[in-house]
Amino acid sequence: MVNLFEKFSQGHSYADFLARHANENQKKRWHQVHELVMLSKAQHELLASFKRTMPVLCLAGAWCGDCINQCPIFEHFTVASPVIHMRYLDRDEHADVQKALQINGGDRVPVLVFFSEDGTEVARYGERTLSKYRQMMMDQYGASCPTGLVHSGDPLLMKVAQDWLNEFERVQWILRLSPRLRQKHGD
Repeated sequence: MVNLFEKFSQGHSYADFLARHANENQKKRWHQVHELVMLSKAQHELLASFKRTMPVLCLAGAWCGDCINQCPIFEHFTVASPVIHMRYLDRDEHADVQKALQINGGDRVPVLVFFSEDGTEVARYGERTLSKYRQMMMDQYGASCPTGLVHSGDPLLMKVAQDWLNEFERVQWILRLSPRLRQKHGD
């Protein structure tokens, strides 16, 4: 069985991952999405309020459209919250991690694994968020497939960023409320 926290230490920063694995066209696309991501004041404040160190491993592919449209969001989170430590692994270069993180029997990316500061796995989340799947259902099945949704008019990127932020927040609160970590930190 693969030790995912050990793999975290083998991961790359956002910039290093792109430098190592993306061609010029892919880098351009990642940069374009990065420029489109805008976190609200409330989102910045939430991220700045995080206290527990949160190592996060992201299995990704520089070529992958879902990664291009989501991973730049994570870079914004790491800038807003110094306790979030992201590391990226290339899916194809790390077949053992790819196998360990399959979703629905398939090789999917991006997939994130959240850890506590001491390497305990806290959660996994990935490959597309609920907002993205809702949009895909509307695009592929239209109104004939009722989802019970009210569309707010927000661009999909903003919805996806909020979906991801919800998961980062959930993990942060798991870490903050952990009896083990509270005892360790005296809080």
